[in-house]
Amino acid sequence: MAQGVVYKSTGSWYTLKDESGAWLNARIKGVFKVSGLTSTNPIAVGDVVEYDTEDIAEGSVIIHTIHDRKNYINRQSPRIKSQHHIVASNVDQSLLIATLRDPRTSQGFIDRFLVACELYHVSAAVIFNKSDIYKEKEMAQFAAMKEMYEAIGYKVYLLSVEKGEGIEEVRQTLKDKSTLVSGHSGVGKSSFTNAIIPDKNIRTQIISGWSGKGQHTTTFAEMYDLDFGGRLIDTPGMKEFGIVGVEKGELSGYFPEMRQRLQDCQFHNCQHINEPGCAIKQAVRDGEIAEDRYVSYYNILESLGEETRRR
Repeated sequence: MAQGVVYKSTGSWYTLKDESGAWLNARIKGVFKVSGLTSTNPIAVGDVVEYDTEDIAEGSVIIHTIHDRKNYINRQSPRIKSQHHIVASNVDQSLLIATLRDPRTSQGFIDRFLVACELYHVSAAVIFNKSDIYKEKEMAQFAAMKEMYEAIGYKVYLLSVEKGEGIEEVRQTLKDKSTLVSGHSGVGKSSFTNAIIPDKNIRTQIISGWSGKGQHTTTFAEMYDLDFGGRLIDTPGMKEFGIVGVEKGELSGYFPEMRQRLQDCQFHNCQHINEPGCAIKQAVRDGEIAEDRYVSYYNILESLGEETRRR
């Protein structure tokens, strides 16, 4: 038996890097289940696995064991709503690349992603790309969102990958860490990864003009070594980010600005909608919690109810 790290997963085949730095193709034998977790992909990029060395001569190896994960980012499967999909595992931090136009990333999408990171104890930052096409309106939006997110503990960056502006500051945050990069298609994820790792030359596509939405450029998650230390995980573009594994009564605990006020609510099971003596709603009225964040909370809460009914 030998050990390796999963750098790419196509669903049925995996690319591993072994302890000597050699690359191997791998597959799993039969049904492979991870105890306590039901997902569409039992093995994900970032996993540390063990494999049988007997098949190496034939060009591939069989994965037999997956090591315990430090953490993972999980989302609702885009194809089967009742199942989960592991985006990546053993992640130190996560970067969400967003844009304020061409295409526009909704705050709801950003907040869903941040909730998922809170759920799985992964630190997160938001990068707003395409600053070179922002007018006064978008720059005002960026300033407001930067103030809102940084007030509750998230780092926010402004970039123009096209112009090469702001990249160096982000590069410093990647050093010696395993970083997941995510976002809608068309926001510049692959271009960002190309800027960080120029020799990879990841394929990019132009925005689909009729829809204003980006076309998929990364089909499967893939991890890359950074020459200055660390790893970068490029993920497929997401149209939505379905949250899994959260009960309605737990959701407010994944909003940092709400979490610190939960003990002040009159009822311990307060969902912060119609209950009397709610500290969260009072904080919104007092301007201590951003109204837009509360709206995101409410919308996610409603979607969790719909998911429960489907199950």
